[in-house]
Amino acid sequence: MSQYESVQPLNHSAPNVPQPNKDYEYWRNRILFSTMIGYIFFYFVRKSITMAMPGIEEELGITKPMLGFYLTAHGVLYGVARFVNGMWSDRVNPRYFMSAGLFLAALTNIGFGFSSLSWIMGTFWIINGWVQGMGFPPCAKSLCHWFAPEERGIKFATWNISHSMGAGLLFIMNSFVVALGWRYCFFVPAALAVSGSIFLLWALRDTPESMGFEPVEDYYDRKNGRPTLAERSQANACLAGNVSNAVPKTDEESFWDILVEHVFSNWAVWVLCFANFFVYIVRFSILDWAPTFLTEKGIDIKHAGWATAGYELFGALGIILSGILMDKLFKGRGAKVCLLYMLGCSIVSFFFWYADSSSLMVNASFLCGLGFFIYGPQCLIGCVAATLATKKAGASSSGLTGLFGYLATIVTGLGVGSLVNATGEWNAIFIMLFICSFAAMLLFGLILNATPPEILEKERREKEENQQSV
Repeated sequence: MSQYESVQPLNHSAPNVPQPNKDYEYWRNRILFSTMIGYIFFYFVRKSITMAMPGIEEELGITKPMLGFYLTAHGVLYGVARFVNGMWSDRVNPRYFMSAGLFLAALTNIGFGFSSLSWIMGTFWIINGWVQGMGFPPCAKSLCHWFAPEERGIKFATWNISHSMGAGLLFIMNSFVVALGWRYCFFVPAALAVSGSIFLLWALRDTPESMGFEPVEDYYDRKNGRPTLAERSQANACLAGNVSNAVPKTDEESFWDILVEHVFSNWAVWVLCFANFFVYIVRFSILDWAPTFLTEKGIDIKHAGWATAGYELFGALGIILSGILMDKLFKGRGAKVCLLYMLGCSIVSFFFWYADSSSLMVNASFLCGLGFFIYGPQCLIGCVAATLATKKAGASSSGLTGLFGYLATIVTGLGVGSLVNATGEWNAIFIMLFICSFAAMLLFGLILNATPPEILEKERREKEENQQSV
């Protein structure tokens, strides 16, 4: 008996209805939700500095430009680490890679919390940026290997809720913890992250093939009552009288060849990289500076934390809708969803600047609107990039877009801190948000019809089969 025969169990009562494999489905769900939980913990020890910045500035006298430098150095190194670790992650077991990264990130938070010297704090936060880059790549690899291209929009969207849940829960938690002192904004999340690293070590596994399952594309086709690509190739070859070509050739490409062909030579991936740069300027300008901006408007730090949490929680709603639109309405072509979302983001950012209000409710409402529209593209860019590059280089491709995204911290960290410190007001920041939203929208317009290779291949074969049947 083949090791894959159990993937399609017999159903004597309804022989024509395909039945999913319960073990395969269990592990698919376990991988999805375990990586989500793990990434929530990563956020606990990544954005812990945000609520602490007003206290650090007041107690230690560290200026906004220096705090902005922490954010920029952290973000740039994180972006580089996401790309480098993405290439590494495509070839290693995410179970060990992700759990080790989370544990190291917790240690850097503990070191930062105990520090008072600016250069020591900066060193710990820069190291944190690198080990944070061990979080997303193994998640991207896992999602690409455990879910087929036709379902990745919803699955990536579901997974991406971890961004909003992690940051939102952190802001709520630290809005209470900060009352004990800004250092506890690092100690408490670090303790939780250590427990999270142990959880990941228990929960995660490598690819389906490493556990004796068939590749997910074949499983997805069988589950939905369709022949696999290999079976279609074999049938077409037999019909053409060329049985020798019925069995697909073994892929002997080196990993570097795969990167060159599917990532570095893929113009759509590069467009996504530049679009991600502008998306992340909007995202991080709000995420990193909203508590500081709101407190300077006269809003209590605790209320500022809840308002920023609303930005994240409404972002989760935007993420879910974006995944549904990508899979169900646009058939895997996520750039179309991103364009619509960035149009909405442009409108909200313009009126946020135009309103210039000191009301908590008004500011919180605009923050929620920006969160809803910015997190859809933030989610789908990594998904689209990973899918366009095929699962063999999914983590590398999404890591490259992540590198460009986190280069945006040059603008959102040191740039925003220095500009606000020099001018004493935030108008220029809101104008920047509008311009970046509009620029990202134009870039998405260039790749509206970019389609994953697996989906193109299936569409081509289905078209050939339909022509033969006619």
